[in-house]
Amino acid sequence: MRCLFLALLFTILLTLPASAQFAAQQDAQYMATLKAVVNYKIDDEENLRDIEALRENRRFNQKLARMMEKLQNTRTKNSTNRRVYNILLQAGKQIYNELD
Repeated sequence: MRCLFLALLFTILLTLPASAQFAAQQDAQYMATLKAVVNYKIDDEENLRDIEALRENRRFNQKLARMMEKLQNTRTKNSTNRRVYNILLQAGKQIYNELD
């Protein structure tokens, strides 16, 4: 009985990191898909003129810089950063599923 319990425990412990690694890889796929689609759509001829105008808009660029200061790419993320990350991940997942 004790051997069966230890075998079951060992099996559970082996599957946990694999499922966590799989989830992290899926998250990376969603983020990479989102980035690729955003880069592709920014160059869309319908958006290009407006995007170029925003790049020249000093007020918008200052506001964008202030917004970006609220984000961080460290392991310990604040709650705002975590919410933004989750929004991006969900958008990436939806786009990934739509295009797949």
